[in-house]
Amino acid sequence: MRSIAIGAALSGALALAVASAPTAQADESWGGDTTITSVTVNGGKPIVVGIYNTVTFSASVTATDPDGIDTARVFVWHGGPKEEDTDMTVPFRRPTCTAVDATTKTCVVPFTLNPRDLEKNSWSGQWKVGVDAFDKGNGGISLDAYKYTNIQRYSKLSVNASPEPVAKGKTITVTGKLTRANWESHDYRGYTNQPVKLQFRKAGTDTYTTVKTVYTNSTGNLKATATAASDGYWRYYFSGTSTTATVKTAGDYVDVR
Repeated sequence: MRSIAIGAALSGALALAVASAPTAQADESWGGDTTITSVTVNGGKPIVVGIYNTVTFSASVTATDPDGIDTARVFVWHGGPKEEDTDMTVPFRRPTCTAVDATTKTCVVPFTLNPRDLEKNSWSGQWKVGVDAFDKGNGGISLDAYKYTNIQRYSKLSVNASPEPVAKGKTITVTGKLTRANWESHDYRGYTNQPVKLQFRKAGTDTYTTVKTVYTNSTGNLKATATAASDGYWRYYFSGTSTTATVKTAGDYVDVR
């Protein structure tokens, strides 16, 4: 069981188990037949963090044991295989558990993540998701990395299509910029050499189509050209990476005459 520092006091069987169970660097179980049947973090979506706003999310764990489940928790952490290599554990509060039947419970754990606690940009990407569950006897299970979740840097994207209006058949120039949260400097910096889709939606329709893919330059700027054929909306769309969130702009309308 990995020792976890949390912001709220634990009570009951969970607090007793955390205090008394032996510390180990690997998964373990003790005194029972407890199993984890499912874990979901943030509804299965990445956790996206900017530079100012605190992010809240939840995780659920379902556990079962012939003796019944007392409680269970989820912890989200970043670091190496050894306990002393842990970079950070996202602060969490006491779980709320609901019985599924006599042997099974689902517990929901709330988390609060302050961007100022993310000390390094290199922490963006994959984080480990650990679980503990405790039966109503003296048994339980602890898994340091049951699964993984992504904590991503918030991204911003702009667009400007010109000239407006434009003569049919003439060239439209679409500029923009892709930036992402820098957790170390607490501002937004250009995201370089990233593929971004230039998309167009004809006036009176609902669907955007991709015209071309362009790459951001050394400062995150974008520039693309297209031929003006009909009235409509131009936008940029970035599909994201493991470290940086997906983002798209609103459409910039161009009147073609």
